Amino acid sequence: MNEQADLKIRDWIEILQSHGKSAFSLELLNSELSNYTATGIKRALSRLTAKGKITSIHKGYYLIIPPQYSSRGVLPPALFLDSLMESLKRPYYLALLNAASFYGASHQQPQEFFVVTNFPVLRTNHKKGLKINYISKSEIPERLLNLKKTESGYLKISNPVLTTTDLIQFEKRAGGINRVVTVLNELAEEIHPEDFNDLLIESVPVTALQRLGYILDRVIDNRELADSLFQSLERNGTKFFRTPLKASLPSSGFPSDERWKVIVNTAIEMDE
Repeated sequence: MNEQADLKIRDWIEILQSHGKSAFSLELLNSELSNYTATGIKRALSRLTAKGKITSIHKGYYLIIPPQYSSRGVLPPALFLDSLMESLKRPYYLALLNAASFYGASHQQPQEFFVVTNFPVLRTNHKKGLKINYISKSEIPERLLNLKKTESGYLKISNPVLTTTDLIQFEKRAGGINRVVTVLNELAEEIHPEDFNDLLIESVPVTALQRLGYILDRVIDNRELADSLFQSLERNGTKFFRTPLKASLPSSGFPSDERWKVIVNTAIEMDE
């Protein structure tokens, strides 16, 4: 019975691979191989995992490991993230430096992956050197996302302007303000004045937009984008409040930029 189950599941996995699939859920497997008991299937999956043919990346969700990835024992997230989030019935997008790298604005390949999804919070996935962190937002702005083709399907990533605001809002997760501004300096080439629309302003905290405006205006010296953002905020009737450039540092006793109402409590030095 064990050998029969192993063979049947292995054949089923190979059929999935032949159709370009790189992962599967336990729920799907149970429904399609209903002749076998749940216990028998789980034991067969344990044996296939021990052989390095599959690996569990999330409870009840398995990656199929082809020969070219057998030494790593895991797949790049771009190959399975969309199907994983679909299985979890979660909206999502790839964010921060991972998104910036798709636009040629991240010099180093990020060692961690950051995925934005909704609540409740998902626990970090840490498997065979691969770390996927989840950031939760109340709403996912689908119209600010781009769809990128991958080997196994598609991947949702934040568009350039949403990527910039996320980098500023979550700058500690992206390696600090200096690294963020270095990336923004290149990412600005992918942003157009019309990208600062009502949808963006409604989807992003005002403090992140103030910091972005200050950085574009006073640090990167991109007056065209800075002015466009400022005018959009004015049209929207957005009220500015004094906000520190670096939220984790004290803000008292530092000068404040009058246009953006940003307290300049740190000196920014772009990385080489």
